[in-house]
Amino acid sequence: MIRWGEEKRQADPGFFCRKVVEGISQPIWLVSDTRRVSDIQWFREAYGAVTQTVRVVALEQSRQQRGWVFTPGVDDAESECGLDNFGDFDWVIENHGDEQRLEEQLETLIEFIRARL
Repeated sequence: MIRWGEEKRQADPGFFCRKVVEGISQPIWLVSDTRRVSDIQWFREAYGAVTQTVRVVALEQSRQQRGWVFTPGVDDAESECGLDNFGDFDWVIENHGDEQRLEEQLETLIEFIRARL
């Protein structure tokens, strides 16, 4: 399945992005789990300035406390870290374990979204 997906992306980087929005119109799209720069580029080209990117980050220690264990060949693959060096996110949400801080950040994002409806 991974190989098939990679072949589709190599032939057409927007293949899966188009499939997501095909035949549907929405005032706001929340597309979770984009994993590659080409995904972000596709949405920015298709939707322009209304595209907002959100990156959720967590310290490795926080992730480990939640049960995450680094798996070579998985956690270092492009599908998992292809956006690690992408520095052009509109929003960065820090999820280091401080629930109040997380809620504050999410509320700010939600307010931004509501203001555009």
